[in-house]
Amino acid sequence: MVAWVFESAERYVKRLLAVLLLAGSAAASAPSQAASPDTLFQDFALFGTWASDCKAPASPGNPHVTIATPAPGVVLENHDLGPSYAVNHYSMLSAERLSGDELSVETIFQPGTEVEERQKLVFLVRDNTRRTMFNQPVNGPVRVKDGIVLARNVQTPVLHKCE
Repeated sequence: MVAWVFESAERYVKRLLAVLLLAGSAAASAPSQAASPDTLFQDFALFGTWASDCKAPASPGNPHVTIATPAPGVVLENHDLGPSYAVNHYSMLSAERLSGDELSVETIFQPGTEVEERQKLVFLVRDNTRRTMFNQPVNGPVRVKDGIVLARNVQTPVLHKCE
């Protein structure tokens, strides 16, 4: 009986080791993880302040968007719509290059608040301009498609990099 218990335990350990080895080799052969949000935001030269008109004050029609990286791997974005509005905060969770001028991001809108919401956004970035082309909350309706705010049927603003 004791020999059978040891033999069963030995078979169990061998199977466990085989599973772990297979899992390890699968992980090693998996594609490398995407670049961190701060790396891709740097690649797209997105850090700094953006606005439709950098010299005009912030307003709903001229949002001032500031993008910063306070720590490695952390990207925060703030949308200032003027003194009559609360600042919209975004924390970037992940980023993926879709093409030479398109960046997809997974973000948390208003992190740490009652209205916190995960969203997917796609930005078009070229010639020192940035435009939101897509926005959809996780498990929610699409809000922006092909650069059009669907609720108002208007184009998203083209933001210019402020110097």
